[in-house]
Amino acid sequence: MYVPFENLPGESRIWIYQSNRKFSDAEFSEIETDLQSFLNEWAAHGTSLESSYLLKYNRFIIIAVNQEVQAATGCSIDSSVEFIQSIEKKYNVDLLDKMNVTFKLGEHIAYKPLIDFKKMVKDKAVTENTVVFNNLVNNIEEFNESWEVPALDSWHSRFFN
Repeated sequence: MYVPFENLPGESRIWIYQSNRKFSDAEFSEIETDLQSFLNEWAAHGTSLESSYLLKYNRFIIIAVNQEVQAATGCSIDSSVEFIQSIEKKYNVDLLDKMNVTFKLGEHIAYKPLIDFKKMVKDKAVTENTVVFNNLVNNIEEFNESWEVPALDSWHSRFFN
């Protein structure tokens, strides 16, 4: 059951999927329609999941579920991954590769393989103050506090030692 994102409690579990390219506004509009349809039907063991989504920067798909109402289970998580895979196929994008880093270069959102990001650190093309997207956050509260942060304040900090 879809609910507005802002209506979910801070402890709600989230999954963040980053695209290897920017979606067009038209694509993001289609994805939004598909997401609402998926979330309205999303269930765990026959019980509807109170869930929502955010679309950010024409690049990120964030799915959230209120675990207090009904926890997402293995099967329901599998179905959400299958949904994301269908988006990958439909738009010819990569949303599941976790070995890439997304960060801000001024107003531009950059997406690089981890090895290229490490080289940029070495070359001082990015610094500890570069804003990175920490897609390892687990819930809405962490998302609000720690998703867009200086590299120094995320797991990316290890590359600056």
